[in-house]
Amino acid sequence: DEEEDYMSDLFIKQDVRPGLPMVRRVKEAIQKEEKQKEANEKSRQKSIKEEEKERRDLVLKSALGNENKGFALLQKMGYKSGQALGKSGEGIIEPIPLNIKTGLSGLGHEEFKKRKAEEKLENYRQKLHMKKQANEQAADQFRIRFKTKQEERKMEGDLRKSQRACQQLDMQKDIDVPKETWFWIEPEEEDKKDEEDKEDECTSSDLNVSEKLHILTAYLREKHCYCIWCGTTYEDSEDLSSNCPGDSAADHE
Repeated sequence: DEEEDYMSDLFIKQDVRPGLPMVRRVKEAIQKEEKQKEANEKSRQKSIKEEEKERRDLVLKSALGNENKGFALLQKMGYKSGQALGKSGEGIIEPIPLNIKTGLSGLGHEEFKKRKAEEKLENYRQKLHMKKQANEQAADQFRIRFKTKQEERKMEGDLRKSQRACQQLDMQKDIDVPKETWFWIEPEEEDKKDEEDKEDECTSSDLNVSEKLHILTAYLREKHCYCIWCGTTYEDSEDLSSNCPGDSAADHE
């Protein structure tokens, strides 16, 4: 054969862009591989199960014919193909589909697995609900403890304020000894800043902080017509009762 003239039209029309020969070879290799796979699939011998499935699907897809005895009996009774069953035509049109069991598990195993999965899900939901309730209860208890602690600290502050006021008012009336030892603050106690130490000293007697505060405020109102929450010394008991909202912190809030 004579060599092709590189100046001919056939040679000039060829695509000589860089990389195209490589792309063409890759495409050819992929096509060759796909053809080989198809050939292998055709030559592969199908298993018995695959053949049974194909035959079963083919039969199930085909409509019933006159050779079927049941269909023949229906036709004798006036049934026509595509017509619904029943005297009034309210029945089904298509036959009841077959549910082919291919696994090795016993009858009812799928329902058992489904029931077990539902029970597991329900138990999981109950655990989540119980955990949520426990978290909410713990948060409520924390808020209650925090509020109680704040109220205790506030009462301790009110008690110390009442003790200072009681000492000052008593001394103004030349009372050198308090009615109760804890009515006044000890001189060395005023310089203490640790709240725990103050709590221990305030509760040295059998009375708690709330009881001490109630007794001391009542003494200040009766003896000196003084209200620690108003911060005012009234002229007399009548002036106190008419102008002071009450004898507790709650009344003044």
